[in-house]
Amino acid sequence: MPRPILATVHTTALTHNLARARAAAPDARVWAVVKANAYGHGIERAFEGLRSADGFALLDLDEARRLRALDWRGPILLLEGCFDARDLELCSRLGLWHTVHCSEQIDMLAAHKTQVGHRVFLKMNSGMNRLGFAPGRYRAAWTRLNALPQVEEISLMTHFSDADGPKGIAAQLQTFESVTADLPGERTLSNSAATLRHADAVASRSDWIRPGILVYGSAPDFPERSAADWGLQPTMTLASRIIATQSLVAGDTVGYGSSFVADGPLEIGVVACGYADGYPRHCTTGTPVLVNGVRTRLVGRVSMDMITVDLTLLRQAGVDAGMGSEVTLWGAAANGALMPIDEVARAAGTVSYELMCAVAPRVPFAES
Repeated sequence: MPRPILATVHTTALTHNLARARAAAPDARVWAVVKANAYGHGIERAFEGLRSADGFALLDLDEARRLRALDWRGPILLLEGCFDARDLELCSRLGLWHTVHCSEQIDMLAAHKTQVGHRVFLKMNSGMNRLGFAPGRYRAAWTRLNALPQVEEISLMTHFSDADGPKGIAAQLQTFESVTADLPGERTLSNSAATLRHADAVASRSDWIRPGILVYGSAPDFPERSAADWGLQPTMTLASRIIATQSLVAGDTVGYGSSFVADGPLEIGVVACGYADGYPRHCTTGTPVLVNGVRTRLVGRVSMDMITVDLTLLRQAGVDAGMGSEVTLWGAAANGALMPIDEVARAAGTVSYELMCAVAPRVPFAES
């Protein structure tokens, strides 16, 4: 039989979370952000759960092709725009909308020969300092784009750097609004955190929202708020089974480096999951995990193909666990119990985005 590890994508949860985003901004259209292969879920697997979106936003031209192959005929937005002048031809052929964030991309458009006008999203660097025109250069970029016959319509765009924290969005929003006040065009401002946390501030200013991580059931401002606090459902479950057990006495160690030392009798279960499957190596003793839907802890170091979990806690609670028991690394257990991916990510010193995107190719996927 195959090794007992499986990642499951929950399409109904994707639909639920997308509806949650729409409810937070009821007057805006919704881009479902599916970059990085739908945050590791797989575009083809996620598509059915997200097909009620008004458009899809991504980075990669190949992913745009895959969406068109799924018979999606609605808008697709390239969030980083074109990387080469030849990409503009594919934008015309596939009907892609694309971001313009630098003068070189305007140069590409000016030299592009086309009979099809392009829909572009002119990006302002309002404080993130990654992509976009500085506020003092933004209107000149708009004027130049507006004069090009290759450009059919210009929308206005920025990205908030601190929507998930105490700094908030006020300064960036004021910068964006002061520069664009009299410019025509649709606006897209809000990522997941702005959509949920700052709906009152941006609702009347956004024609489009761009929810990413909230669509995949993770809280954009964890640990201040959890996914459950926002009414989100987990969209990915990573699960395995116990493939061996060991009985330890005080002084016995577990795993490489003997970093865990038992301080008394201990039953452990060996789980078919390791960092080669995408489970974070930086998870340490105490990282939460579910066995048969009951919370326990990881002990010792994560190795390439295995982790070890504490079964003594379960047996003390009267829960039977051993060979073949279900282990939920994150997501939903068979009994409905949840292991929030945000908690696992925090134990690894990272964010849920990385865990979702890092599930290894050797892990089989299913849909539910």
